[in-house]
Amino acid sequence: MITIVSGGLGRPSSCRLLGERLAAATAPDADARSIEVRDHAHDLTEALLTGFVPPSLREALDAVRHADALIAVTPIFKASYSGLFKMFFDVLDDSALADRPVLLAAVGGTARHALALEHTVRPLFTYLRALVVPTAVYATAAEVADPDAALRDRICRAGRDLARLTLTADPRLVALHR
Repeated sequence: MITIVSGGLGRPSSCRLLGERLAAATAPDADARSIEVRDHAHDLTEALLTGFVPPSLREALDAVRHADALIAVTPIFKASYSGLFKMFFDVLDDSALADRPVLLAAVGGTARHALALEHTVRPLFTYLRALVVPTAVYATAAEVADPDAALRDRICRAGRDLARLTLTADPRLVALHR
């Protein structure tokens, strides 16, 4: 099971669309589940303030804990991940992503934010001891809506990288990437 955590705020979300494309590039026939962090905004605030994790948020956190691989996609605001995206991972147990393959992606307004993945997002997942895929994917919302060849190639490369890290967890990926 591939779990996509989408930090996008809109409906439809460019983050979710990018996450779904990355999941399809990883394993077209694999089960993939999307978690829209915005749907848990109030529950995240409650969990951080009171320590009580409501059932719907618990279900989303469990999906991350039990995923064979994770695709984490955040919007970039002011050269960093969104606060809502960070809150989701703040509520997750520190050990939940240990040794779990994670592909990082982000959507921003301009190409100027492309390094935010390396300077803010990757360190978060390194702290959580995830196995972070070497290839991260950054795109603007316009590029997600109409990807050019370079973005499509990067999505394919990142999906291939995630599949290779996940081979032992899902035998369907072995046949796909031989």
